[in-house]
Amino acid sequence: MSPTTLALLVLLLPLASAAIIALFLRRSGTLAQTVSVAATLALVAFSRFNGTIEGNVFVFFILTVAAAEVAVGLAIVVALFRKRGTVDVSKLNALKN
Repeated sequence: MSPTTLALLVLLLPLASAAIIALFLRRSGTLAQTVSVAATLALVAFSRFNGTIEGNVFVFFILTVAAAEVAVGLAIVVALFRKRGTVDVSKLNALKN
């Protein structure tokens, strides 16, 4: 049983609204990822509604870029650990003063 467009939009509405409200209140990067998930869900919903595949292809590229961001962040953490021996933020003070 595949979800209908209405079911996807009903799932999308609270996810997107909660993420946008929290983004304005807290300004967190994790919440920006939640907005991205909501946008990809909207792309899939409207792609299914229109009967095309372009939305799904665009979602694939969005997920690829998100995976690349995670890989770069992990590489930075590993490089910091190799150079300093710790990833404790309070001990990483090379840019102070």
